[in-house]
Amino acid sequence: MSQILNEISAALQSGNAKSVKELVEKAIDEKISAQDILEKGLLSGMDVVATKFRANEMFVPEVLMSARAMNTGSALLKPLLAESGVKAAGKAIIGTVKGDLHDIGKNLVSMMFEGKGIEVIDLGVDVPADRFVSAYETEKPDIIAISALLTTTMGEMKNTVEALRAAGADASIMVGGAPVTEQFSDSIGADYYSDDAAGAADLAKNAILAKRG
Repeated sequence: MSQILNEISAALQSGNAKSVKELVEKAIDEKISAQDILEKGLLSGMDVVATKFRANEMFVPEVLMSARAMNTGSALLKPLLAESGVKAAGKAIIGTVKGDLHDIGKNLVSMMFEGKGIEVIDLGVDVPADRFVSAYETEKPDIIAISALLTTTMGEMKNTVEALRAAGADASIMVGGAPVTEQFSDSIGADYYSDDAAGAADLAKNAILAKRG
């Protein structure tokens, strides 16, 4: 069993979506549990990707290829995980603020969250504050992750945090993006700030564990 799970992990690390799909299908055929395939194959591979990305041993294009491979494999597992009652480690909504059309950083964070077993509801780019609020009310996530890649849209990040607080959102609010700093995060009342995607995922996982006790 461990051999094929190691092969899934290795194929994911190399960004080979076709191999990941074939190996996951083979593991399912061999009656390996969906949870083992997820945790010991896909998620273990993503842990390696996150570590290498943080150490500058992997770069954005390679990480996005691994993300694609992860999505290919996890799509096969979702119905099986639902059948067996396996729940995600937590839930996050994520989006880039109104007026900002950048999505590479957001996509990296989404992928790193999923690599920690967190279900992600991606609102996309150019997301107004009221859409974050309505998504919170519908999804009741543990984490709300807000991205801004332009200095001109950082003010919209402040508006979004204020709107969420006014709506009584009790999720942990995380902010990030190239121009965002920890000082700015503190000044707008966000709970967490990270300057890289892998760090954001670690913070999110720890925040969810702390919240759920």
